Amino acid sequence: MNNYVFFGTPDFAATILEKLIGAGFLPAAVVCNPDRPVGRKKVLTAPPTKILAQKYNIPVLQPENIRTSDVLTLTPIFGTSDVRKFDILIVAAYAKIIPEEILQIPRLGTIGVHPSLLPRHRGASPIQSAILEGDEVTGVTLYLLDEKMDHGPIITGREFPIFNLQFSTLRQKLAELGGELLIETLPKFVSGEIKPQVQNEEYATYTKKFKTEDAYVDLEKDSPAIIEKKVRALNPEPGVWTMQNGKRMKILEAEFKDGKLTLKKIQFEGKTPQFL
Repeated sequence: MNNYVFFGTPDFAATILEKLIGAGFLPAAVVCNPDRPVGRKKVLTAPPTKILAQKYNIPVLQPENIRTSDVLTLTPIFGTSDVRKFDILIVAAYAKIIPEEILQIPRLGTIGVHPSLLPRHRGASPIQSAILEGDEVTGVTLYLLDEKMDHGPIITGREFPIFNLQFSTLRQKLAELGGELLIETLPKFVSGEIKPQVQNEEYATYTKKFKTEDAYVDLEKDSPAIIEKKVRALNPEPGVWTMQNGKRMKILEAEFKDGKLTLKKIQFEGKTPQFL
């Protein structure tokens, strides 16, 4: 299964792509965001998926904005070839709007990898939202992209228990699960063995992109259970914080046990993190 193009940029996407490559599913090309300045010194840095693609000599395309003309003809990397020759596109954490006319061009459509059990937690922050809302189980859904957000027919999905995992750990686990699910599912989907099912709109919920103010906690007034969920869900970004003696303090790790909250790791502004 090599007749596809992979769209994705961050570590989540790179983990999925690495799983696919490891199973012999090399994409014909990778489409990701342009290189960006990173860190205080603003060093121009390639996205994780680009670094991985270059390791395997896979062509990379990095359009700033996706327009029909950007990918309809992939001349920068394929000469006269275009996406009509591919069976599918796979999209994982690409974070750019792909025009519907592009989504529908591949022979079998465009498959999205979403880290929730759709239609629950559609949108930008499914993993954080699952933790914040106290879900015991989340998962990964493979679905066909259409013109609406995380709305298309479901190909398959698989559950994963949240336990007390931090966001970063859970994200990595779900990325690995997404890669494994693609490896298992793609041959069956391409052969026509799997028939996608329309999502039940009655169960649809939507998430938002969390901002700095969403990550504020009041240690005196907020519920200990809610604070602990925020610490697990909203670190490292946007980063849980509070005010202590007039100083801004990050809460990096906390434990909720027997009805009590214990701070495990904090960081005052301009200082190094400290364990308590």
